[in-house]
Amino acid sequence: MSFLPGRKPAYIVFVAMALSCTAQAQHNIPLTLAEAEGLALDSEPGQAALLARASALEERSVVAGQLPDPMLQLGLNNFPIEAGGFSTEGMTHALVGLRQVFPRGDTRTLSTRQFQSFANEMAENAEVRRVDVLTAARHSWLEAYYWDQAHAMVAESQPFFRDLAIITRSLYAVGRKNQQDVLRAELELGRLDDRLIEIERRRAAAKAALSEWVGSNASRPVASTLPEWGELPKLNVLQANLMRHPTVGAADARIAAREVGVDLANERSKPGWTLDLGYSYREGSLPGGDPRSDFISLNVSVDLPFFRKKSVDGTLSAALQERRATRESREQLLRRLQSQLDGEYARWQHLTRRLDLYEQRILGQARDNAEASLLAYQSDSSDFAGVMRGYIDDLNTRLDYSRLRVERAQSYAVLANLGGIPR
Repeated sequence: MSFLPGRKPAYIVFVAMALSCTAQAQHNIPLTLAEAEGLALDSEPGQAALLARASALEERSVVAGQLPDPMLQLGLNNFPIEAGGFSTEGMTHALVGLRQVFPRGDTRTLSTRQFQSFANEMAENAEVRRVDVLTAARHSWLEAYYWDQAHAMVAESQPFFRDLAIITRSLYAVGRKNQQDVLRAELELGRLDDRLIEIERRRAAAKAALSEWVGSNASRPVASTLPEWGELPKLNVLQANLMRHPTVGAADARIAAREVGVDLANERSKPGWTLDLGYSYREGSLPGGDPRSDFISLNVSVDLPFFRKKSVDGTLSAALQERRATRESREQLLRRLQSQLDGEYARWQHLTRRLDLYEQRILGQARDNAEASLLAYQSDSSDFAGVMRGYIDDLNTRLDYSRLRVERAQSYAVLANLGGIPR
């Protein structure tokens, strides 16, 4: 089969168009909150970095528990420098030996435990990063959701206000309305256009913030439904779960490491040991004609830490202060988390009460007031300003209601973080 030069085969064009349509269709699929959560947590670099550090500390804990590498000794001892050679003097010999150092007391075991505690702290910090990323992704998605909804509400209101302005100009032309009504209608229409521009700016900013967690998927439309999270547990349940928060786990691991640091400081008062094992080769003969015997040497060296009492005491005092500091920091952390939990729970309750009020009374009242003001205007029993106020109040009420729903969902996300509510 041959093709004309400069022309693409029809099936290639068809495949390219099909792929383009498929990509565009996938790009237009709404981004749900659950999908945004998955994208944010999938291969999250901050958590991956912390887990890598935890693995590195685990490896160091293994190394810390091992003996130092032995040292090879090579030497020539007692060689005469004025006259003679290797066999002239009886004490001249070539030495080959090994030296092994044994650290003080249980230093190796304690160092292993300390590095394991540091690794546990880093692993807990990785979990902190995970829950924080989840909360941030939820907050960003909810913000983008709100501004999408606000844009839709204002855009849907534009045709009504535009028609209202047209009708007012028509009534003014036949002498039924005055010029002030026309000017007021055009003013409110201009304000609505300005409001839409500002909403578009805020929506773009929300999408940019969301892109930090979901990448290019932030350009997709946001799903139009909020997550159906279950009822929030009681405050005492959330407070009990607070003790299992990963930040508290990280603080506990840090305290454990400082506890080992105190034990390591105590080990400094114990002596270290060094073992030397050597073989000495000799040449020459004894006066009786017998060959000189080779030597085997075994030496044991022990540290005498009696002259560094101040150094040992200073190291122990510093370790004790560091342990105290980490314990106080944990208490400060618990108070801060408790305060955040109590404050956010109270905020969630108040938002719930306000939403109930909007759903039971305010939304309906705002709608009825707008419709009543229009009917009164049409029957010449009210002025045009009342109509504009009624419908602008109705629009603001619906925007406020949407904002409240988003804020309560964001509050739930914070409480889920603090109270250990599973995803």
